[in-house]
Amino acid sequence: MKFYLVIFILWSATYSLKTAASTVAEIQHLLTFIETSHCQYERNGSLHSAYDAKQHISKKYHYYQDDIESAEDFISLTASKSSLSGKPYFIHCRNNKPIKSSEWLLMELKAFRKQKK
Repeated sequence: MKFYLVIFILWSATYSLKTAASTVAEIQHLLTFIETSHCQYERNGSLHSAYDAKQHISKKYHYYQDDIESAEDFISLTASKSSLSGKPYFIHCRNNKPIKSSEWLLMELKAFRKQKK
């Protein structure tokens, strides 16, 4: 019985490390995607460059890091709305209509995961 418990604990730890590593990779991809997008981030009615948006979201990521268990958590907690006003962030890309950043990032996350398969 103890043998199976040890095996289960080792498997769980390995699974958690793989999950954590893949989550970090996904978050890093999303941060790079934001910075290299050449789009503008709208926060509370003001437009910000992609670089500034990445910096702002990175700061929020470090603040919420203990609460983030998935890339979806990252998007929800750091990159979708203002922590102060609750207003959603919007992405302005070239001649496209503005889109909520959460939708934009979830689409990219889905594409990234599909590419990794």
